[in-house]
Amino acid sequence: MLILLPPSETKRPGGRGRALDAASLAFPSLAPQRAAVVDALVALAGDEDAAMRVLKLSAGQRGEIEANGMLRDSPTMAAVDRYTGVLFDALDAASLPAASRRWLGAHVAIHSAPFGPVGALDAIPAYRLGAAASLPGLPGLKRVWADAVTAAIEDSTPRFVLDLRSEAYVALGPVPRSVASVYVRVVSDDGGGAVRALNHFNKHAKGALVRRLAQERPRVSSLTGLVRWADASGLRVESGEPGEIRLFA
Repeated sequence: MLILLPPSETKRPGGRGRALDAASLAFPSLAPQRAAVVDALVALAGDEDAAMRVLKLSAGQRGEIEANGMLRDSPTMAAVDRYTGVLFDALDAASLPAASRRWLGAHVAIHSAPFGPVGALDAIPAYRLGAAASLPGLPGLKRVWADAVTAAIEDSTPRFVLDLRSEAYVALGPVPRSVASVYVRVVSDDGGGAVRALNHFNKHAKGALVRRLAQERPRVSSLTGLVRWADASGLRVESGEPGEIRLFA
């Protein structure tokens, strides 16, 4: 099973790893797109006013432009540790035992805007770039990434994909139709049978789900297997729209 996670705007600074080694990242066929986006992001950092405008930064976020300028040289850390925010706080990968972290490395990819999907344990630097940004000198990120990411996922031959990404990142690389997959929507039940989608708890529930999977490390290779595991683990999932399942929080 391959689990696709969205990134987070908030990230831990610093790191102890060597500078970015793009050749070591998962999905190596994405090297041309990674080089093009990194080049454009580093170049943009040379014009602070333009960077503020393109990246939609506030005055208090100016320091993130420097991080972009140092993208090739700054220290790195595992992607799953780099990101913070609701989803990654719930996942809390740093507190997991080694076996669970290895499971994350084998089964989880985080879909970043500058690097495309990267393995959970791939070493990446801090950066600032969202899915909706349009970098000077490049077409929109959807045009840069979508076809290449879809092909890269297909080439990796996963038996089953659990897609936990936001819709903005799904657009940067839809799961190919040739691969069995399901998109997860987090919902709540008001007790009277009415179901509603959640916002804040959406991210928390997704992080908690991946943490539980990493702790239990089930062998899941189909939607049937996922539902069977969820039922045994006390999680409530139900069929939703075609290609989707509902996770109740």
